[in-house]
Amino acid sequence: MSRISVRGFAVASATAVTTVGAVVGVASGSTPAVDDNNFEATAADTTLLADIPAGQQAQVQTASLTQQADAQASAADAAAKRSVEEAARIQAAKDAKSKKQAAEAKLEKERQDKKDAAERASRSQVRSASTFAQQSSYTVAEVQAMARQIVPADQFQCFSNIVNHESTWNYRASNPSSGAYGLVQALPGSKMASAGADWQTNPATQIKWGLSYMDGRYKSPCGAWSFWQANHWY
Repeated sequence: MSRISVRGFAVASATAVTTVGAVVGVASGSTPAVDDNNFEATAADTTLLADIPAGQQAQVQTASLTQQADAQASAADAAAKRSVEEAARIQAAKDAKSKKQAAEAKLEKERQDKKDAAERASRSQVRSASTFAQQSSYTVAEVQAMARQIVPADQFQCFSNIVNHESTWNYRASNPSSGAYGLVQALPGSKMASAGADWQTNPATQIKWGLSYMDGRYKSPCGAWSFWQANHWY
């Protein structure tokens, strides 16, 4: 019966071969070619399964299967470990992305808050009504010129739209049924006293109060105008 060396194992025909005292493998199908120079040395160091006493063959085969099971278990453990590590890596990447997005959103909010604060501060730094010379009466053009000096340029058109609808720029406009008064139709008109005691006769005082009201309630005249368009009041 010829012996064939396969990576340190010897097989006879398709019979499993073991090294002395330990199972080394079971032949499976065809065997690869072996260098003739190593054939005799390899065969001399191997023992055929057929040469092992019948009573010990089952133990030898069991030992071989146990080795194979151990090897498979080790491979499975390694694969599971790699899977866990990969899942952890993916989760860490997701967490890092979420943190980055949260940080960017927070930074953007802080920037917007600062911008809004700066705009409110700019609007609050309007000219005092007392800086305009008192007159017995004012034309529409004069009242609009005051408004352009008091209301921020980027908000003037919105402010103008509201005033045009509310009073057509008549600083003495009065609604007898509701009590609304002035350019912005404050209700009641006496509310404008917070901007000046001359609220009934001074357009600048009315403009100053109207701008403050729009900023406080709608954040800006344009915010007030958007609300007015939807509701026809503000």
